[in-house]
Amino acid sequence: MSRFKKKPGGSSPKINTASLPDIVFMLLFFFMVTTTIRDASLKVQIRPPEATEIQKLEKKSLVSYIFIGPPLKQYQAKLGTEPRIQLNDSYATLADIAQFVEMERKQRDEKVVPQMTFSLKIDKDVKMGIVTDLKQELRKVNALKINYSTKKGGKKAE
Repeated sequence: MSRFKKKPGGSSPKINTASLPDIVFMLLFFFMVTTTIRDASLKVQIRPPEATEIQKLEKKSLVSYIFIGPPLKQYQAKLGTEPRIQLNDSYATLADIAQFVEMERKQRDEKVVPQMTFSLKIDKDVKMGIVTDLKQELRKVNALKINYSTKKGGKKAE
């Protein structure tokens, strides 16, 4: 019977790291391509209501978002806790809606302007008074395609 002997100074072989930079750059490129950047940083608290019958928007590039909710805690000392309207990255009033709609229309091609949708992301505790006023302002500037953003949940009504 033969015996196995360890070789003197037998260390494990070195790992080849020549392809490591290629792998790192491939991962970096993948994350750069697949990551989306948020258009607006939220300054209002949004807890969307739950709904059972929801549909996804088909062309998100034609959607402009309007946020309504109480200011975040960091802004409450200055602004209070009453619901506020946020357009892009700043707080707005109802008088600013017409200008916002006009700016959004100018950013799009003239052919797709009739297909534009204004999506209302509203906190579930916001009273409907401010929402109704906002919808009236949107009607004045002929922005009639409106969507309410919700999250899936709740029980179906029978």
